[in-house]
Amino acid sequence: MPVTDTTALAARGILEKRNNWAGNNPGVVVVFAIVFVVAVGLLYLFISKKLAARREAKERHAARHGAK
Repeated sequence: MPVTDTTALAARGILEKRNNWAGNNPGVVVVFAIVFVVAVGLLYLFISKKLAARREAKERHAARHGAK
């Protein structure tokens, strides 16, 4: 008679019972994706404005004090 590993059987049973949360809730996943894209866009806008302001300040400083 073969020896059965009860922990392996229990683990297999737990894995078989798992369901796909994202597959069951596609609307929530879409909302998360949209929020992520908007957040990345706002972060990009914020960083690009800061870099543009820094670049402009550097140019103003160079024009005022002469380019070195």
